[in-house]
Amino acid sequence: MTKFRPAFIKAIVLGLLLAPALSWASEGPEMASAQIDLNDKAALQRGAGLYMSYCSGCHSLNYQRYSRVAEDLGLSQEQVEQNLIYSNAKFGENIRTSMAPGDGLAWFGKAPPDLSVEARAKAQGADWIYNYLKSFYVDESRPLGWNNAVYKGASMPHVLWELQGQQHAVTEPKKKSASGEAEPCEMGEYQGQCIKGFVIPEGQKGTMTPEQYDRAARDISAFLAYVGEPAALQRESMGAWVVLFLAFFTFLAYLLKSEYWRDVH
Repeated sequence: MTKFRPAFIKAIVLGLLLAPALSWASEGPEMASAQIDLNDKAALQRGAGLYMSYCSGCHSLNYQRYSRVAEDLGLSQEQVEQNLIYSNAKFGENIRTSMAPGDGLAWFGKAPPDLSVEARAKAQGADWIYNYLKSFYVDESRPLGWNNAVYKGASMPHVLWELQGQQHAVTEPKKKSASGEAEPCEMGEYQGQCIKGFVIPEGQKGTMTPEQYDRAARDISAFLAYVGEPAALQRESMGAWVVLFLAFFTFLAYLLKSEYWRDVH
C-alpha cells in the first residue's frame, strides 16, 4: 500500500486552500467591491428598472420570468407591466430581448449574450459587473468609439453614457522592471501607455453625479446577482429562523441530556 508523507499531504491541503484565491487572481487585478445587499429590495427594484430601460434591448434573461421578479421584489403585476415590460411580452413569460441574433452579430460583431447567470459566471461575481459598468472610456480606434478597462476590446457600446458622461482615460508611461522589461498595466493600457484613472471633461458630463452613477451601477449589479440565483433571497431570509431553531433544539437536547444523566453517578 502506498504511504503518503506528511509533507505531501500538507502540499495537497495547501493547494486546495489556495485554489479559490488563484482562480480569483487569474481574471485580473483586484476590483472595487460593489457592496450589494440582496435584502435591499429598493436597490433591486431600481436595478430592475435600469436593466429593463438600458440593457434588455440587447440582453435577455431567459431563465427569469417577469412574474418571478414581481413576486421576489414586491411588485404588482400592474407595476411590472407599466414599468418593466417594453415589448408585447406577457406577465408570466421569460424575459427575452427583441433583438434577433443576426442583428447583434451584424451590429456588434457577436450576438449579445444572455445575462441570466452572468454574476455567477465571473469569479468576482457582481463586483465584476460593477467595475465593468464603471470602466468604459472613449476610444476612437474602436468600431463603436468605446473601450473598457476591465474587458479590453469589448464589442458592447457604453449604453449608460448619458447617465455617466463621456469618460476619457488618463494614462502614464509603462513602468520598467529591474531587467528593463515593461511591467504589465494594472488597469489596462491605452495607446501604448498604462491607464491610471478616468476623467469626464466639462461639457461631456452625464445626467448623474459620480455618486449617483455609482449607485446605478451597484443597483444593476445587485439585480443581476439576484437573477443569477433568485432562491438566495428566500434562503437568506430563512437563515435567521434556521439558526434560532438550531439554538432552541440544542437547548432542548441539553435539558434532555441533563434529565437522563441526573441519576447517573
